[in-house]
Amino acid sequence: MQDWVATFWQNNADLILGVGYKIILVVAIFIVAGIVSKTLKSSIRNSSKRYSRLDPTLVPIFAGIVGYAVYIVAIVIILDIFGVNTNSIVALLGAAGLAVGLALKDTLSNIAAGIMMLFLRPFKIGDYITFNGIGGTVEEISLFNTILKTPDGQYISAPNSNVWGATIQNSTRNGTRRMDLVVGVAYNDDLDAGFRALQTIVDNEPRFLKDPAPQIMVQSLGDSSVNLQIRAWATVDDFWTIWWEMQKKLKDEVEAAGLSIPFPQRDVHMYKSE
Repeated sequence: MQDWVATFWQNNADLILGVGYKIILVVAIFIVAGIVSKTLKSSIRNSSKRYSRLDPTLVPIFAGIVGYAVYIVAIVIILDIFGVNTNSIVALLGAAGLAVGLALKDTLSNIAAGIMMLFLRPFKIGDYITFNGIGGTVEEISLFNTILKTPDGQYISAPNSNVWGATIQNSTRNGTRRMDLVVGVAYNDDLDAGFRALQTIVDNEPRFLKDPAPQIMVQSLGDSSVNLQIRAWATVDDFWTIWWEMQKKLKDEVEAAGLSIPFPQRDVHMYKSE
């Protein structure tokens, strides 16, 4: 056995050393590529913190592109080490590209959707968006998916194609929102007293914007109540705080004005059959 090993080594020593050298070199290249990729991606993310002019929406996409580019360069170098003519594989890649494209059409559509969102910018990091009945604050936009955080703290990862292909409602982008506050009073109540109660609420709330000015109106004649409404504008940051506070103030002011908030009512007529 030892003689066979010695003979095999004598006959193939140069080949074994050459292959071993190339394998070690390949491992080293992949390790270096991994370190360079992580370093560059980390530098891009840190640069977004140092330079406020750099849009945080672009950071994950740029970091992903740079990371993949480093590995592509590493693969080209490895092919060259093994003596593969990189020019000759272009035709093979072109022929295989169609098959790969068909097999990975969903993945490629996510990349295309991510690029479209990057250029058209329907939303950015920190915006609250709603699409397909899903709502949350945008935390990251990558090449493949969009990461959201719901108001109750849930994590949502949505493919970019699903986001881009839906109607996107951005609740943050315009900076202001209108809230519609509705309270019902009884039909036999004094509506002018109800208007005065709602006007008191408007006058005592400095966070309502003056332009557009708040409006008070009869919203509808319901089955059991006359529904009064306040339409007022507020900044996005104040919107929900004001909304929840108003629910209590509406009840307190309406009752303080001597008005009642009626329960749903229904008249039942009974007929005696002869």
